[in-house]
Amino acid sequence: QVQLVESGGGLVQAGGSLRLSCSASGRTFSSYVMGWFRQAPGKEREFVAKISWNGGNTYLLNSVKCRFTILRDNAKNTVYLQMNSLKPEDTAVYYCAADPHEIDDFYRGPWGQGTQVTVSS
Repeated sequence: QVQLVESGGGLVQAGGSLRLSCSASGRTFSSYVMGWFRQAPGKEREFVAKISWNGGNTYLLNSVKCRFTILRDNAKNTVYLQMNSLKPEDTAVYYCAADPHEIDDFYRGPWGQGTQVTVSS
């Protein structure tokens, strides 16, 4: 089973930027669909973004579509979430996701430990 390690979170002012990284173990990373979820305090985990195995297809949640970009580097077994124009409502723990077939609202793992993003107003 693939293991996921997220990094890059932190505290940023509204309007700022962060780039999250997720390193994945396993030789089959390049064939996996990769994605990002987030969970704000008191709320359910929310599906934010996904990217196909070759980066050719991406999905972004409507509320982040013009501000976030998902990228991957298969040579480094890493997927990124570039977050610009951050808003306080983006505050959450962000989790990486990986699946050999698909990622959607029904995804149930594996999960990494998550990385905290806090956006101050």
